[in-house]
Amino acid sequence: MKLTKTLMATTALTVAAASAHAQEMADSMTVVSWGGAYQASQQKAYTEPYMEMNEGLEVIWDESSNEAVAKLRAMDEAGNITWDVVDVVAADALRLCDEGLAMEIDPEEHLAAAPDGTSAEEDFGELLVGDCFIPQIVYSTTFGYRTDMVPEGVEAPNDICDVFDLETYPGKRALEKRPINNVEWALLCDGVAKEEVYDVLATDEGQQRALDKLATIKDDVIWWSAGADTPQLLADGEVFMGSTYNGRLFAAIEEQDQPIGMMWDAQVFDLDGWIIPEGLPEDRLARAMDFIMFATDTQRLADQAKYISYGPARASSAPLVGQHADLGIDMAPHMPTDPENAKNTFLYNYEFWADYRDDIDAKFQAWLAQ
Repeated sequence: MKLTKTLMATTALTVAAASAHAQEMADSMTVVSWGGAYQASQQKAYTEPYMEMNEGLEVIWDESSNEAVAKLRAMDEAGNITWDVVDVVAADALRLCDEGLAMEIDPEEHLAAAPDGTSAEEDFGELLVGDCFIPQIVYSTTFGYRTDMVPEGVEAPNDICDVFDLETYPGKRALEKRPINNVEWALLCDGVAKEEVYDVLATDEGQQRALDKLATIKDDVIWWSAGADTPQLLADGEVFMGSTYNGRLFAAIEEQDQPIGMMWDAQVFDLDGWIIPEGLPEDRLARAMDFIMFATDTQRLADQAKYISYGPARASSAPLVGQHADLGIDMAPHMPTDPENAKNTFLYNYEFWADYRDDIDAKFQAWLAQ
């Protein structure tokens, strides 16, 4: 039965791939991502080898992923979708899917099987959290700090609540200019049990409680919007500690040799991946689908992990990840999923943020303006 299913899946993928190649494909493609070290890893692992296979193809990069929902809404309203493939976090993918702004994906039809014939659906497993979302990586948002700014005689920060301890750890903080992660950490450090955070955050009182906790350090916060901001602020010595994606900190520490340490406590696990906007013309859709099948196969996801410390979303990719492609260092200790780093993780609730994001965003922005 399993063999029959595998053969059927392989046949369907072959037919789908042949169909895509039979269609006229656009000779340019706009890919939207986050910039910095992460986008560089995508270029090396995905677009550069894809362009070598597709001579004459122009790939245009747009670094607007943090504004993907708002911009795709505006494009849809204007009837002019200019993006072809968009990298988003899972919660944003769920919102875009619910609003009909992202195309539904059939893993069996649109994604490549694993080398041993395992279906894409089985290979990605529980990381296929939405009908429109194609996962690439498991990453975490965590904190970096300047090792040379730790006060003399004081242990380096290793607890999430050290972020709120201005007396022991004086200096500016860098926090993302949105509520996600910040409000969860605030509630944890205001005494809410980990398993109760989202129940509390679903209430007006809980949301206010989180904002009140953040208010205790608000005057010492520099708010960031792009993933590259915190590493730059740390490098410049403008902040003592700041949140960002673990891969950004890896690049600053290992590639740039900055005096920065990692604080893994209460790191927030999340998924990042692709969506294809709904309503693309046939030639652009054919190109986007062809690229997606290539860029999310087993080898490509493993290749990305050689350039940045994010775990690949496919089970079949993990054994193919070894050393950093340029530095020659073992990547395992730098992954958020490494047992030493994952002793106290916080699991991001995609459904909660898909439901509450707009409301809490509005409250957060109003609070920032006060």
